Amino acid sequence: MKWTKKKKQILFPALLGIVLAAAIFTPKRQRAEKALDEIEVTDSTEVRDIVYKYGIPTDDYDVDYGLVGKNQTLSAILNRHGMTLREVHRLSQAAKGIFNMKKIRKGQSYAVFTTRDSIPRMAFFVYEEDAKSYVLFDLRDEEYHVSRGENPVEWVRKEARGRVESSLWVAMQNGGTNPQLAVILSQIFGWTIDFFGLQKNDEFRVIYEQEQVDGKSLQNFHVLAASFKQGDSTHYAIPFEQDGEVLYYNDRGNSLEGAFLKAPLDFFRISSRFSNSRFHPVLKRYRPHHGVDYAAPTGTPVYAVGSGKVIAKGYQANGGGNYVKIKHNSIYVTTYMHLSRFAKGLKVGSQVAQKEVIGYVGATGIATGPHLDFRVHEYGRPINPLTIKSQPKKPISRENMPQFILVRDALVEMLDEIDIPAESETSVESGTLDQIGE
Repeated sequence: MKWTKKKKQILFPALLGIVLAAAIFTPKRQRAEKALDEIEVTDSTEVRDIVYKYGIPTDDYDVDYGLVGKNQTLSAILNRHGMTLREVHRLSQAAKGIFNMKKIRKGQSYAVFTTRDSIPRMAFFVYEEDAKSYVLFDLRDEEYHVSRGENPVEWVRKEARGRVESSLWVAMQNGGTNPQLAVILSQIFGWTIDFFGLQKNDEFRVIYEQEQVDGKSLQNFHVLAASFKQGDSTHYAIPFEQDGEVLYYNDRGNSLEGAFLKAPLDFFRISSRFSNSRFHPVLKRYRPHHGVDYAAPTGTPVYAVGSGKVIAKGYQANGGGNYVKIKHNSIYVTTYMHLSRFAKGLKVGSQVAQKEVIGYVGATGIATGPHLDFRVHEYGRPINPLTIKSQPKKPISRENMPQFILVRDALVEMLDEIDIPAESETSVESGTLDQIGE
């Protein structure tokens, strides 16, 4: 899981709120009650509750909401609401460099704000590019103004829990929890749990935040704490910042994020990189090369970049020659090709450790010289091996351990208190616990 600075700013106030909730609730309530006592009561007729949408006071206008139809243009929508073609052209000129009016999409929302004069006229037009961002066309003056804006966002804290019957995705879907959260959990626990090998009655508990705009939930999540029980073992995920990086740790303070070696061999040079169109030196034509070639002498030991299970071992005459595939977790599979020979005793089903020798550099299959073609698949799709994280992740340091224990104990207690439904039920998402930030 990658953490941006913005995510950190959201995560840690939320964690602090969870850990210190009991401590701050009473004083906060007392302060609120005192503040209410000090408020001067005003006649309600003197106060106007102004409602804003896109920064516009909605009570001052008639608002017509709509959706862009199939093959519908922005010009047609504006023309239908009283704007002439000449005025549409002027508006497109004002929008240059800000928004391309030809790039509206079917199904996107828009809003038309019309004055309540004796002769109504369009004052604003708003096009929503997505749930969070919009383009505002201010039509009140002869010189039109076009600008971008963002809808206010809030992060709503929730819980999800359940018992697996077939898969985590199905358990969440059946229980009313957005199943996209299952993908997030598979990424967090990917080095600890094989999500393709879950057993019936495995249990999960999650405390998380979900992004919302105008009460609509988006598919953006921050997991604040999680646990997964398999048999007699319970795996925890506790987020913690150390050395400027936020990672998930288990209850012993070890990072849940596994690590790959920087390269699968010691002495090498990169002779060919990951490419979607590389000229093949033997076949003399362009084709994808979804790996990295490491040139090295024949017989150079090749290591497994991470611990895992051998899922394939064989020979491909018209391609990779002698090759080995290793499944590291439910996310990553690595492939090692053109080997001169395999490590003694290596077979399909073998468990290998990180930096264990699995074979030796060669030139079998289609190759112009001895090299290793190394490939990485993430969720079944090829990715550039040079872009994956390779440095081993340090456990919680001795200096940070007291603070980590404080956070861990509070979160573990909250997770353990979440009730799991009966065996006949699946997961269920709780109601809102709290709303954090905007």
